[in-house]
Amino acid sequence: MPILTVNDATLYYEEAGTGEPVVFLHGLGSSTADWEPQVAALSPRYRVVAIDARGSGRSRDVKHPRGPFSVAQFAADTATVLDHLGAGPAHIVGLSMGGMVAFQLAVDHPRTVRTLTIVNSGPALVPRTRQERTAIALRLLISRLFGPRGMARMLAPRLFPGLDQAALRERFKERMALNDKAAYIATQRALIGWSVLDRIGEIDAPTLVVASDQDYGFLSVKEAYVRMMRRAELVVVPNARHALPMEDPPKFLAVIEPFLSRHSAPVAAAR
Repeated sequence: MPILTVNDATLYYEEAGTGEPVVFLHGLGSSTADWEPQVAALSPRYRVVAIDARGSGRSRDVKHPRGPFSVAQFAADTATVLDHLGAGPAHIVGLSMGGMVAFQLAVDHPRTVRTLTIVNSGPALVPRTRQERTAIALRLLISRLFGPRGMARMLAPRLFPGLDQAALRERFKERMALNDKAAYIATQRALIGWSVLDRIGEIDAPTLVVASDQDYGFLSVKEAYVRMMRRAELVVVPNARHALPMEDPPKFLAVIEPFLSRHSAPVAAAR
């Protein structure tokens, strides 16, 4: 099992293929398993790396397995894995929480980043309205009372509501249920109040922001932060929800592959 032991954690990762590195960072409560279709599709051309954040999946925090965690810590862990693999600078692809980690990585460890692909995420999670504070408090309460399994039961129908998505709902619930309750809550808490919004103007890496038209957050928020960045572009995906890479892998790949190709070195022609 590929793991990297750092001072206070064991970090699980997977890699496949050769070429320029593409790194996938998962969402809250998820793991490398979510990226299986993307790994299979991209590994013939790229060196694909997927990493479990500490406290998630098969990564374990050794000294303090139940946190506290921080987004800066997740980003530093990612940089450590990339340094260990000699895989930087890399194309960084992050979904939801993974997008937050990608932003943090870009401002704290810019040498590791060739491009950013931010999927249904943003550079801050600071609740400003009563509705936002209530929604976050409700999620924390559900997590404390019912753990990741209970949270999965609430989220699965919202992420995958289609009559033809029953298998996706069950798979999502099964994977979420594998999380340690305390570590999951610590990861939730790491995101609340986090922001690098005042630093994203520093990011020089080409950035693709992927927004599902039925995502939780307002599209206007994504449009606003894209305007704050030097080299960012926004693609809105129709008829899609928050967990786009799992919901519709071909649709997701059709969005990101041209961007990756455009910012990759040309492949040498066979002799």
